[in-house]
Amino acid sequence: MAFDRAPLPVFPLDPRHPHAVDDHREALVADLDRALASDLVQDGAVAGAGEAVYPDVPPADGDHGDVVGARHLIHAQPRNARLEIWAKQGPMTTDPTTDAFTRLVDLSHTVEQGMVTLKGYPAPLICDYLSREASRAVYAEGTEFHIGRIDMIANTGTYVDSPFHRYADGKDLAELPLESLADLDAVVVRATERGGRAIGADAFAGVEVRGRAVLVHTGHAAKWGTEDYFVGHPYLTRAAAEHLRDAGARFVGIDTLNIDDMDDATRPVHSALLRADIPICEHMRGLELLPDRGFRFFAVPVKVKAFGTFPVRAFAILDPSSPRAE
Repeated sequence: MAFDRAPLPVFPLDPRHPHAVDDHREALVADLDRALASDLVQDGAVAGAGEAVYPDVPPADGDHGDVVGARHLIHAQPRNARLEIWAKQGPMTTDPTTDAFTRLVDLSHTVEQGMVTLKGYPAPLICDYLSREASRAVYAEGTEFHIGRIDMIANTGTYVDSPFHRYADGKDLAELPLESLADLDAVVVRATERGGRAIGADAFAGVEVRGRAVLVHTGHAAKWGTEDYFVGHPYLTRAAAEHLRDAGARFVGIDTLNIDDMDDATRPVHSALLRADIPICEHMRGLELLPDRGFRFFAVPVKVKAFGTFPVRAFAILDPSSPRAE
């Protein structure tokens, strides 16, 4: 099958996304190869097979310099459909039956041996329960497995608090409805330019939060892994928490050490939100990659009975037609 060359619009590299080029080069090529092999591009016009379709992406082993991200659109026009492949910080998914294209954005820190989430609390211990070497005595020749073991406190990495974390009679992780954790319409509230640490109710003025996950972007996540992360973190005020509760927020997340002022031992934000069965996510990352609205949010912990908090792989699914963060 012959393909004629089509115009290939290439967009400038985006310095806000430091993981795009290397992490997802192979996924992009694989996506394109699958598209070329599918009926999506039959009788259409696409870049010639075997030719360079990402001319502005440097070689994998090259010196990238300031090159840290890319977005590409590749157009094919079979049956009046259009194929678009995006490459940013996260992998893309496509639905050929609807021509719908979305992007996944990881909003969680990586849990690893020795990491410190909260000063004074133990780091996770990650080790083998059954090593690959030991497993060889159990399985057939050439077959081996690894079974890992992890010892960690619940408040490790990016985690979700259930009401049981604060209240003995509150819902534990196993009792949280999935509707409060997954496939939530979401908004981002920007608090990166505010003076002082306290984020009051005024930060949410004019923002429709009812039934939505509300993610507060402070920029504090940039200090993760340094001593500065544990000092002077931004937080919500009691008034902000009461506003979110009364306005019908379904979930509240923040990219800082704690959603409360840790100098206030009453923890008014945890108290107000968790009493209202509103889960809280702390230590988020990547909120700068999200648009202010127009995405779905997920932060589902393991279903553990009599447990109030657990790490999550929080992520967002973006609609490419939505306004993007600037």
